[in-house]
Amino acid sequence: MPHFTRTILIAALLLGITVATFGNDDKRKNDLSENTIASLLEGLTSDNLGLKSSCAYMLGELKITRAIIPLLRVLHNDKSEEVRISAALALYKIGTPLSIYAVKQASKFDKSTRVNKLLRKFYSEFLKAQFNNKNVTAADSLFAHTE
Repeated sequence: MPHFTRTILIAALLLGITVATFGNDDKRKNDLSENTIASLLEGLTSDNLGLKSSCAYMLGELKITRAIIPLLRVLHNDKSEEVRISAALALYKIGTPLSIYAVKQASKFDKSTRVNKLLRKFYSEFLKAQFNNKNVTAADSLFAHTE
């Protein structure tokens, strides 16, 4: 029963974050409390795959850089392809050099063809955005075209 209660509490918290996030974009980051971020990070350790995936998604949407290491753990260790994909998408959305590099590397080593393909797409989208800004080297661009 305590696990179920915790899951319901985190789900309600996610709903509140979603309403607050999409209801007022100007105050989005300022309104995040330490408890909200801690709850999202704790959700990454849940046995509920939907909750884990949703928490990863929200951490990416909110660009919580503190979540990079926990998301890396999920990306490398979770058994669910969907959860690994959600973690990679969150890392892509956070967009730091470390998180983008993690997506690039995971696309080479994940055992799932589906996950590899999607992670390469995420990295390719990152490169496309960088080409528009003229910040990508020729060596980086080669990776996006390998299968």
